[in-house]
Amino acid sequence: MGSYFMKKGNIELTEAEWTIINALWAAEPCSAPVIREKLRSKTEWTYSTVRTLMDRMVAKGLLRAEKVRHGTRFRSAVTREQAQRSELLYALKHAFNGALTPMVQCLLDTGEISARELAQLEAFIKAKKKSASSNPTRPN
Repeated sequence: MGSYFMKKGNIELTEAEWTIINALWAAEPCSAPVIREKLRSKTEWTYSTVRTLMDRMVAKGLLRAEKVRHGTRFRSAVTREQAQRSELLYALKHAFNGALTPMVQCLLDTGEISARELAQLEAFIKAKKKSASSNPTRPN
């Protein structure tokens, strides 16, 4: 089994936190009322629900808050890539016992992969093989 797992400091988002941070990434920096408005059609959350979630995300280190005039402006403290990687590695560890091949097979079996995406995956694998063969002392 390769070392696919993140060390301490994993980024673990709940479904509600994913909803908030996705809206924030699209419009940051912004306030809780702006996020509530962006989510109005997707959720029935009140302002206090959105603000509580965002304050908890600040406490978890997922967001940063800055006091400005009569409110608070929020920014993400993690990138989309960091959050996606952590989520994927969590699934790999817990749903597939750390085995990468069955996870990839499962993703491929969904049938929702385009020829373009397959070509990109092939290019990634080819590049990884090339770097592994030119760096044989490095563990896989």
